[in-house]
Amino acid sequence: MTDQLLTELKENYLEKAIAHRRHFHQNPELSFLEYKTAEYIRARLTELSIEYKECFTTGTIAHIGSGERCIALRADIDAIPIVENTNLNYSSVNYNIMHACGHDLHTAALLTVAEYLKKNESELNCTVKLIFQPAEEEQPGGAIRMINEGALENPIPEMIFAAHIFPEKEVGTICLSAGPVMASTNEIYVDVFGRGGHAAQPQLGGDAILASANIINYFQSVTTKFRNPVSPSVLSIASIDGRSAVNAFPDMVRMKGVLRCYDEELRAHLLGLISERTPKLAELYDCRAEVNIVHGYPAVMNATRAVDFAEHCAKNLVGKENVLPFEPKMWAEDFAYYAEAIQGALVFIGSATKGEESYPLHNPHLRPDENAILYIAAFFIELCKDF
Repeated sequence: MTDQLLTELKENYLEKAIAHRRHFHQNPELSFLEYKTAEYIRARLTELSIEYKECFTTGTIAHIGSGERCIALRADIDAIPIVENTNLNYSSVNYNIMHACGHDLHTAALLTVAEYLKKNESELNCTVKLIFQPAEEEQPGGAIRMINEGALENPIPEMIFAAHIFPEKEVGTICLSAGPVMASTNEIYVDVFGRGGHAAQPQLGGDAILASANIINYFQSVTTKFRNPVSPSVLSIASIDGRSAVNAFPDMVRMKGVLRCYDEELRAHLLGLISERTPKLAELYDCRAEVNIVHGYPAVMNATRAVDFAEHCAKNLVGKENVLPFEPKMWAEDFAYYAEAIQGALVFIGSATKGEESYPLHNPHLRPDENAILYIAAFFIELCKDF
C-alpha cells in the first residue's frame, strides 16, 4: 500500500480539503446555477498559479504538467433539491438545496489533487486535465455540454476517470468493475385526460384515475413480459397527481416516472411500447393520454483497459483486500458521455464510517465520512503518477 502518500495527504492536505468540502456543502447550488461554486474553484486555482479556462459557463478546465500524453479527472459540482436534515454546523444555508450525492466531496478532492500535483509538477510525465463539471444531476446534463465546448480537446486525453462516494462501503475501500455500472435514463411524463364529474356516477365515463391505474399496471408488465429476463431494466412511476375532491373525478391525472436500462436496443423497444400503447389503454376508459419522453443519459460503460489500470492503482493504494467488485446500479450518471468518447472508468470510494449508521445517496440525512476525500484524492494522484 502507498502509506506514504496517504500519510502525506492526511498530514498536509486533509484539513484544507475538509474546509473546501464544508464550504461547498454549506453553499450548495443547483444544476446550471453553480456560479458561486465555480467562482470559489477558480479562485483556489488562481491561488495555486494553475491556469484554467471556463467551459459551459460554470464549468472549469485546468491543466497541470506537460506532454502529449494526457489523463483526465472529472468532478461534478452541483447539488440537488432536497431539504437537508443532518443538524451539522455547516448545513446548507440554501433552503431545499443540499449536497446529498457527495459532489461536495468530489470537488474538494479534485481541488486537493490540483494543489498536490502543482507542488509536484516536475514529477509528472504527462498532462493532467482537471474537469470541474456542472449539472450532473439534471438532464441533459453538463457533461455533453462540456464535451461539445471542447472539454476533451487540446490535448485529447487517453483515459478519463471519475470517483463517486459509496455509502454502502466503509472508508478505505475502492469498488470498480468493467462494463455497465450505471443505467441509461429516460424521464416519462403521462397526462391522462378524462371527464370530471361526481364520483357516484362512474357510468358517465372518463375516469382518469382508473385509466391511470391500469396504465401503471401495464408499465409493470412492460419490464417483465417484453424483455429478456437476463437484461436488467426498471420502469417506475414515482408521482401521480389527480388533485380532486374525495367525491369527484378529476379532469386530468399527471404521472411521472423513469425508465432505466443497460442495453440500448431494449431501451428503444420499451420506449416504443410506452409511446404506442399508453394512448390506446387510455381509450379503453374513454380517456385520452399524452406521453412525453425525455431522452436522458446513456448507460455508463467502464472500459476494460481503464478499469485494469485503475484496479492496479487502487491495489497499490489500499491493498488488494480493500479493492472490491462493484455491483452495477440502476442509477444514472452523465459520466457516460465521457466514457462514450474515450476510454474511461467511474470508480466508487467507500464513505461509510465503521460502526455508524450510513444513509444512502439522495437522502436528507446523508453524512459521508470526510476521510473519503483523502482516498478520492490519493486514488486520483496514484492514477496520475502511474500513468
